Amino acid sequence: MSASDPDNLSLAEIQELMAGGALGQFLDREGIRFHKVAVTDIDGIMRGKYMCRDKFLSAAKGGFGFCDVVLGWDSNDELYDDGQVSGWHTGYRDAPVQIDLESRRTLPTEPATGLWLGSFAGAYADACPRSLLSRLAARARDLGFEAQGSAEYEFFIFDETPESARAKGYRDLKPFTPGRFGYSMIRAGVHVELYQEILDTFAAMGIEIEGLHTETGPGVLEAALRYGPIEAAADNATIFKTYMKILAQRRGLMATFMAKWSADYPGQSGHIHVSLLRDGENAFYDPSAPASMSETMRHFVAGQVALLPELLPMVCPTINSYRRLVPGMWAPLAANWGVENRTTSIRVIEGEHSQRTEFRIGPADANPYLALGAALGAGLYGIEHKLELPDPVEGNAYELQAAGKAGVPLASSLGEATAAFRGSAAAREIFGDTFVDHFATTREWEIRQNRRHVSDWELARYFEII
Repeated sequence: MSASDPDNLSLAEIQELMAGGALGQFLDREGIRFHKVAVTDIDGIMRGKYMCRDKFLSAAKGGFGFCDVVLGWDSNDELYDDGQVSGWHTGYRDAPVQIDLESRRTLPTEPATGLWLGSFAGAYADACPRSLLSRLAARARDLGFEAQGSAEYEFFIFDETPESARAKGYRDLKPFTPGRFGYSMIRAGVHVELYQEILDTFAAMGIEIEGLHTETGPGVLEAALRYGPIEAAADNATIFKTYMKILAQRRGLMATFMAKWSADYPGQSGHIHVSLLRDGENAFYDPSAPASMSETMRHFVAGQVALLPELLPMVCPTINSYRRLVPGMWAPLAANWGVENRTTSIRVIEGEHSQRTEFRIGPADANPYLALGAALGAGLYGIEHKLELPDPVEGNAYELQAAGKAGVPLASSLGEATAAFRGSAAAREIFGDTFVDHFATTREWEIRQNRRHVSDWELARYFEII
């Protein structure tokens, strides 16, 4: 155990600290005076609080209670009207949460402060996104695999504040930079302080950004996070989305991961990558097979393709997600796959050390735990059921989709997708009835909230003419 490298403590070393009652001494030695704990709700939003030293030491050892309303309200803090996991019928009691001591991060923006992630436990574990992914990772281990994953996000930055954006009704917002300028060396050079602050901030939090560049559009960036164990990858993605917003707002800017904020530009993707290791080697790689796809990988991808229509809400979870899934906007519209084909929903990437699948269907607004959980759970289902892989799509999948020759069409709305998810026997086998019913209920609530809203488009189209 090295005092100079506290973020790399192993679970065994942390348990040793706990057993010896030395966690407090460790925190003092590292200069940690403030303790933040956080859980993640069904929409992937981090919810947390500060704890005093004594409270944190007690919670680290035996867990703590967090009001179950976190699983009973939406992203706007409005209560679900028919939730079963949390609601008036539970009295909004405290739900048990277990702190993952191994998840500790230092916060460069908050001196002397540590951040720890927690998972809902007990009767609430089945509805907890972080616990769900942990169960799937354990399932992979039972099959002899270690699941690996990563995420890459596109996000727009605006020269706005939360106050100015609200005052404008989220219309006519000023992008951080003008014009379409993908992979721009000029933008990165002019705004070098921002780029370097992003890289340094997340490096200090144990999140390595493999690539950071402008995308095509005003003020849009893309960040690719380093590949690693899938549970840590989801933690990293969740923290990245949260603290990228914090970093931007501390600079008088705003970052959004909304799937599609403007009809004039392609939506923001949140592509996720998954692979399996067996005995430390890539279980997807077989140099003697077509596209280097092992039998394991073929079954895995077959599961992903077969179940994508049924698990779509876990990947595309909001009303706005489906604004991105329209023809001509760089988003797949059918359940299909291809080798190194960026027009398909699932892209197979070749290479001895990089053989993996990429869910290109995913938008940036997805909950990382659920999106990675859907990709992993569907793949493991394919392995367990020895599903056969359909033929790959070659060439332009968008043109083939229009002709009905590129796989099963995907739902075009959250309502359609949620109905398929609720009725999916495979989803219930993979994730359990509690999660399926809870998540479907939250999506149905989201749909009802949307139906109550009158959009600018409707006013402009119908107010005078109709």
